[in-house]
Amino acid sequence: MPLPAPNLDDRKFQDIVDEAKRLIPRYCPEWTNHNVSDPGVALIELFAWMSEMVLFRVNQVPERLYVHFLNLVGIEPFPPSVARTDLTFWLSAVLEQPVVVPLGTEVMTAAGASSGAAEAVVFSTVEELVIEPPDLKTARTVTADGERVVDVWDDLRFSVEGVPCFASSELTPGDTFCLGFAKSLAGVVLRLTITAQAEGIGVDPKNPPLVWEVWSGEAWIAVPVHDDSTGGLNREGEVVLLVPRAHELLSIGNTPAYWLRARLLAPHPGQPTYQAPPRLRSVQAEALGGTISAEHAEIVPGETIGRSDGVPGQAFSATRAPVLPRREGETVRVVDNDGTAEWIEVDDFTTSGPNDPHYVWESGTGTVRFGPRVRYRNGSVRQHGQIPRDGAQIVVSGYRHGGGGRGNVGARTLTVMRSTVPYVRGVANLRPAVGGVDAETVAEAMTRGPLTLRTGQRAVTAGDYERLALESSNEVARTRCLPAPRGNGAVRLLVVPHVRGVPVDHTLDDFAIGNELMAVIRDHMDAHRLVGTTMEVTTPYYQGVSVVALVHAGPGRPADLVRQRAVEAITRFVNPLTGGSEGTGWPFDADLNAAVITQLLESVDGLERVEEALLFQFDLRTGRRISGARDVIRLDAHSLFLAAAPQVIVR
Repeated sequence: MPLPAPNLDDRKFQDIVDEAKRLIPRYCPEWTNHNVSDPGVALIELFAWMSEMVLFRVNQVPERLYVHFLNLVGIEPFPPSVARTDLTFWLSAVLEQPVVVPLGTEVMTAAGASSGAAEAVVFSTVEELVIEPPDLKTARTVTADGERVVDVWDDLRFSVEGVPCFASSELTPGDTFCLGFAKSLAGVVLRLTITAQAEGIGVDPKNPPLVWEVWSGEAWIAVPVHDDSTGGLNREGEVVLLVPRAHELLSIGNTPAYWLRARLLAPHPGQPTYQAPPRLRSVQAEALGGTISAEHAEIVPGETIGRSDGVPGQAFSATRAPVLPRREGETVRVVDNDGTAEWIEVDDFTTSGPNDPHYVWESGTGTVRFGPRVRYRNGSVRQHGQIPRDGAQIVVSGYRHGGGGRGNVGARTLTVMRSTVPYVRGVANLRPAVGGVDAETVAEAMTRGPLTLRTGQRAVTAGDYERLALESSNEVARTRCLPAPRGNGAVRLLVVPHVRGVPVDHTLDDFAIGNELMAVIRDHMDAHRLVGTTMEVTTPYYQGVSVVALVHAGPGRPADLVRQRAVEAITRFVNPLTGGSEGTGWPFDADLNAAVITQLLESVDGLERVEEALLFQFDLRTGRRISGARDVIRLDAHSLFLAAAPQVIVR
C-alpha cells in the first residue's frame, strides 16, 4: 500500500456549503431565504466549488516533500546497484616473468571511444591481476572408481611411445587424465600444446565426449574451452582453456598439487565415443592471459567539493553521481589552518556528539552532509556531529561513479583499454555484464516506506520476509515466502532476480542467483529474522512451457512479421518478470490453460484467428518436451512458468 499523504483540509463541497449557511444567522440575520434558487445561495455554492478545488491542490504533497517525510523516518531510496562481469586480458606474447594488471584498470565499450568517455560504458577491475607462467610438475591417470592411480609424468616427458590418456583400457566414463601444477591457475588463460597420435579414433573431433575440470576447493568445476585444435586429444595441436577464478590445492595419489584434469564422459545418444584411449607424447603449458572481476565504475580523482561556512547541516555535492559504496581510502577530508583531517563516514547522526568528526555520504545523489543542530521537545538544543570550521575546504580523496541498468552490456563489448598495460595486447568480456539496476524511484520508495514502518524491520510474517528480501538488494525483483518442505517451523524464501533484455532472450541460467547476491540476501535476512527461525533462500522451480499454435494471418499481413509478434507475445506473457495479465510477472499458484493463450494471440496485431493452441511441458535443461499436448498445465506453490521454444505456424 502507498504511504497515506496527510490531508491538510478534508472538507468537501457540501461541507463548505453547510458551514457557510450556518454562519448566515450570525453575520447576516436579515437573510432568511436559504433555498437553492436564492442568488446568495448560488454564490455560496460557486465559492464552495472553487474552495474545494483549492483544498484539493493544498492536499497534494509534492514528491520532494514526500522524500523528506521518508527521510525523517529513516527511509531513503536505494542507490543503483552495479553491473559486474569478468574481463579477460590477453598477453602480446608468452612470457617467462609475471605480468601485472593493476587494480582499477579501466576498460570501456567501443561506443564513444573515439569521442570521449561520455557515451561509453566504463568498467574497472576490482582486484590486481597477476598473470604468472604455469609450472607443470606432474601427471596422473585415474580410473573412474579412483582405485587405480598411475604416475605417467616420466613417460610423458621421456617415453617415445607416450602414455595412454586414460588408465583403463575399457574406457569407462569417469576415467581422468590429470595434470598437476605447482601454483594455482585461477583466472589464467592456459594454452596446452599437445603432441599426440591418432589412436583415440571414433570420436567427432568437434564434439568429443570430454570435459576439462579443476578443483575449486569443494568440487570439480568445468573449465570452458576457448579453442581446441587437437580433435579430442587425437593429434598435435593446442587446447586453450579459460580457467575459473577458483583453483585450490588437492592431493591425488599422495601428491599435493593444483590439478587440471580431462574427464571422459558418457556419450549422448548418437554421439560417437573413443574406441581406444588417445596417446599423448608431450604436454607443454603456457599462459596467454588472465581473467579478473570488474564492475561498472569510473574512478574519479580527488576533488574539492566546497568550503564550509561554519553553520550546522551543511551539504556539498560531488561532481559525479551516483557514487558507489566507498572502499578503503575513499573518504572526505577537511582542510583548515590546522592541517588536513580525515573524517569518518556514518550511516546517520543519531549517536554523533558535537565533537565527533562524522559525515553522511548519500550514494544516490553524491551529497556529503555534515551534522545538524536539533531542538528537542524539552527546549534543549544539541549538535549532532562536528561542524567544519568556517572557511575550511571540503575535499573528497576520490570515489567511484557508476551503477544502474546501463552497465548491463553484452558479451565482447568491453574491448577498449583507457590506458596501456605493458605486455597486454587486448581485453574482452567473454560473458555479458549482469546485476546493474537503476536507483529506486520515489514511487517505489513510497510503496516500500509504510511496509517498513509497519513491522519495524523484523521478519515475523511471510509478508515481512518477502519485503525484507526485496529491500536487501535492487537486484531482487520478486520474492515469495512459504513453509519449507521439511517443516519444523522452517521457511523457504523464493527469490526471482532482475533479468535485463527482452523476454524472448531469457533463458533458465539468466534466473540463477549469483553467489554475491545470495550472500547479500542471506546476511540481510539473518540480521532481521527471529532467533531460532530456520530459513532457506533459493529460487523457484522454473517450469518450462512450450506453446504450439496454428494461426491465420490477416489479408496482406506478412507471415514472418505475424509469427514474430506472436512469439514475442507468448514469451512476454509466460514469464516470471513480465508475465501475467498485469505484466508484473506470472503469479504464483496460477495455472496456465490454452484458452488464455488463444485470447492472447487473438490480440496480436495482424493475426486474424487462432485455429489451435496446445501446451507442452518443457525441460529447460535438456531442451526437450516432457509431456504430450495439454489444455492445462498445473503449477505448484514453489514454481513459476517460463516460456521456451514456442512454435507458431502462420497460414
